[in-house]
Amino acid sequence: MVKVAVLATDGLEEIELVAPRSALEKAGATVTVISLRAGEFQAVSKDIYPSHKIRADLAIADANPNDYHALLLPGGVASPDALRMNRDVVAFARAFVKANKPIAAICHGVQTLIEVNELKGRTVTSWPAIRRDLENAGAIWVDNAVVVDGPYVFSRCPADIPAFNKAMLRHFRLA
Repeated sequence: MVKVAVLATDGLEEIELVAPRSALEKAGATVTVISLRAGEFQAVSKDIYPSHKIRADLAIADANPNDYHALLLPGGVASPDALRMNRDVVAFARAFVKANKPIAAICHGVQTLIEVNELKGRTVTSWPAIRRDLENAGAIWVDNAVVVDGPYVFSRCPADIPAFNKAMLRHFRLA
């Protein structure tokens, strides 16, 4: 069974977790939501409107990257910004990169990978507002619904979720 870790916290764009998690679970994966602390955090809709509370299954301090086969990095403006500032989160993501495990990032979710410092020369996509951040990290940014480069799957925004899910499931060997 494929085990997928999801990194998210307050300010997560709800649909960027809920829709991919549903697709993963329907394909037979086990999904664990990991946050800065266990328990509930506040998701948003359209980056600013509070939506539902999401339950984190595990705190990052208690998470072991060796327990998972793949990593999902959903977006929202605030969640990735908070995650990338946490040493445990960055170390967790770095372990996936070093092990060459598949990683799927949508919208602002890719910001955590900027901190891992492994995007140089990679072709990526994201929400356009972080294009310069990615280019400054050495990535080649393109405006496509989905980009696959090595172990990575990238997507721009909620409108791209159907294409993102399809690519993520293939990349995680679930389709």
